[in-house]
Amino acid sequence: MLTLTDWRELSACRDTDPDLFFPVGTTGPAVAQIEKATAICSICSVQEACLQYALETNQEAGVWGGYAEDDRRRLRKRWLAERRRQRQAS
Repeated sequence: MLTLTDWRELSACRDTDPDLFFPVGTTGPAVAQIEKATAICSICSVQEACLQYALETNQEAGVWGGYAEDDRRRLRKRWLAERRRQRQAS
C-alpha cells in the first residue's frame, strides 16, 4: 500500500520540469501549459493518488491528478461535502 507521498516515486511527471504543472494564470500561454500537464497526468498510473493528496492537503496552485486549479477547487468542495455526509452518517 502506498503512503501519502510514496506515489510520487511512480508518477509520470517525476522527470518533468515542475514549472509545467504550475502555470501563471489560466488564459493565454497558460492554457497550452495546462493541456500539456494534464496530458501527462492522463497517462499516469498514480493519478488518483496524486489527486487525493491534493484534495487532502488543499493544494491550491498547479495541476494535480489531472485537474487544474479551478476544476480542482470545484471538485474539492464536492469532496468535502461528501466527507461531511459520511461523518454524519457514522
